[in-house]
Amino acid sequence: MAGLQTLTSKGLKDEPGLQSNFEVDYVIHYKIPTTETQEAEAAFVQLVEALANVGFATEVRNGAKSSLLVFTKIASDKLLNSQVYRYRVQDWLYGVRAAAPNQDITKYFEDEPVTEAERLRLAYLLITKPKNEGGAGITPKTGQWKHVASIFPLHDHKFNREWIKQWSTKYYLDDGDINQIRDRFGERVAFYFAFLQSYFAFLLFPAAFGFAAWLVLGQFSWFYALVNCLWSVVFFEHWKMKEIDLAVRWGVRGVSKIQHPRPQFQFEREAEDPVTGEIVKVYSPLKRLARQLLQVPFALACVTVLGGLIFGCFSIEIFITEVYNGPFKQYLTFLPTIILTIFMPALQTLLTRLAERLTEMENYQTHDAHQASFVQKIFVLNFITSYLGIILTAFVYVPFGKILVPYLDFFQLTAQRFTADGKPLPTKSWQINPDRLTKQIIYFTVTAQVVNFVTEVIVPYAKRRVSKQVEKVTEKPEKNGLQIVDLPEEEPFLKRVRDEAELDQYDVTVDYREMVIQFGYLSLFSVVWPLTACSFLINNWVEARSDAMKIAISCQRPIPWRADSIGPWLSSLGFLSWFGSITSAAIVFLFKDKSGPGGSPSAISGWALLVSILFAEHLYLVVQIVVRGVVGKLDNPGLQKERAERFAMRKQLLESTFGRDMSDESHGVGTSGEQKITRETLEEEARQLSIKGSMSKEQQFWLRQRSAGETVQIGRHMFSEIVAANQTKAKK
Repeated sequence: MAGLQTLTSKGLKDEPGLQSNFEVDYVIHYKIPTTETQEAEAAFVQLVEALANVGFATEVRNGAKSSLLVFTKIASDKLLNSQVYRYRVQDWLYGVRAAAPNQDITKYFEDEPVTEAERLRLAYLLITKPKNEGGAGITPKTGQWKHVASIFPLHDHKFNREWIKQWSTKYYLDDGDINQIRDRFGERVAFYFAFLQSYFAFLLFPAAFGFAAWLVLGQFSWFYALVNCLWSVVFFEHWKMKEIDLAVRWGVRGVSKIQHPRPQFQFEREAEDPVTGEIVKVYSPLKRLARQLLQVPFALACVTVLGGLIFGCFSIEIFITEVYNGPFKQYLTFLPTIILTIFMPALQTLLTRLAERLTEMENYQTHDAHQASFVQKIFVLNFITSYLGIILTAFVYVPFGKILVPYLDFFQLTAQRFTADGKPLPTKSWQINPDRLTKQIIYFTVTAQVVNFVTEVIVPYAKRRVSKQVEKVTEKPEKNGLQIVDLPEEEPFLKRVRDEAELDQYDVTVDYREMVIQFGYLSLFSVVWPLTACSFLINNWVEARSDAMKIAISCQRPIPWRADSIGPWLSSLGFLSWFGSITSAAIVFLFKDKSGPGGSPSAISGWALLVSILFAEHLYLVVQIVVRGVVGKLDNPGLQKERAERFAMRKQLLESTFGRDMSDESHGVGTSGEQKITRETLEEEARQLSIKGSMSKEQQFWLRQRSAGETVQIGRHMFSEIVAANQTKAKK
């Protein structure tokens, strides 16, 4: 694992383990359990055989903490080129590519060589695809592969160092910087950074305008609210066009149509598609709809549980800060924060797991559909936790304070039971705090952003550094335990791989969620504090660099998946942009005299508030969203005919290009058919050893084990050593 000091140093010469990846495509981290060792050993043998049968060369080494590291690379350039060509033809058939690939394969790959991201993506698909589709069928932590902890590519630390160095010295990221991310980490990650950069550029206007409005117009300005709402609509529409532009330039427009099936999908039956005639796996849409309807009680549960906690802490805070006037008040004001800190993460984790379980129950056939449904549930969770406190202040505390505050006597009566002689608690007369809403907005847009940066980047890095030091201090060598001894030329490399195997997987969904929630603050509530955009402008400059550091240091290298958009988060942006027009109009109306209605609903003109909201709602946008949603779900004979014609064309071209039998192109190196020991093979081995001194480290690495059979033999030997060491340790 590369540290911050390594990435910012002048070179990598002092870190020999970071100079080369030994031509490794993927590393499979295989955990060895303390029980069921025979089953785990058999699964390991099946793992190596499955990889060998689809064309991977394999090497096995000891991992850390009772595990093995299986190194894989595509053994044949012919197999790689065949896979690349096949998928590019598929892209053309689905309309992703404008022209068909040249049938002169040699010339074709000279004109359009294979990128690193493309090689890694197709290698991962070859590992994880079902066997009936030509893959090895290895799915980590599932079924017979439950001991496969992870499958990950290795970081290119030379690139990471140059990447961090360039970005840390730039004020603005251009298209070339985003293209670098796309070539290394795939379009899915590149789309996030492209969105972040486009959002950052668009923030320049609301930041400048917001600063001017803060100086001249002040808070709750209808003119600022109008301009801010127009800005959010313009940005949303601009980004939709930007997505299309990037997808076309990167050659991935429409790639979401080529969806990868989920191995966890459970079909009820197989049937013939009435349009294309192909055999498809079918799951009852009515059953899925019935399970999708569970999202309604799930949303109600989120509102009840999280909303109840937030409302309770909100009430306690109002009572302590604005009603209670007794001893220890300066300490009791922290009580709501302590309660939220203790219970909120636990409840969020519980509800997130429930969301995952519900999404699994909906049994989607593709990864994209599964992810979209999960993101919808997560957005509900984050909407409540992020915005409910501000909504309570603006639309409950301010207009209904005089009616609701007397009910806070419940806290006084409860606390009075614990006082000496049951004496009443000292209180003061209550008045609306006009600065409460502003302080909340400043906290969420400034303080919370800093806290998120610390918890997301600094804390995990510091935690790993401390844990490493603790392990070095507390680790004691076992006399009868397994001692891992690496070859000197491989030791730095293997040490780095063992560190990377323990890192978390990078999830771009977390970063998308953070940016979308931030956009919501700006769209919904920035009329309260016009400097909101200025804070976000500074934060997002740091955010782009910190996310790059997170990928390079704190996480495993992401799988370079393709994408043609930011996915379901686009709908979340559209909703927040629309909802922001409503909240901004309502806040301006309620706080037009700077202090609000003073806690009395009688001071509010209901019809005028309703007219303000309806005027700001942008009826055309609502109609556009509804029409787009309805049209997208319709099917007609013309579309069915197009599907049938495209299917026939794909089938005909694939058969004419590859033939019906593809088995000759997917032969792997195999685990059988070992070389027989003859005089010629012994002489050849002696000759190879004599010239070994002139080989590179990479060549020597892949000659340690000459076949998958030897990988199995040596891996089983390591396996037995680890098991014996664990048994000896357990007896002691």
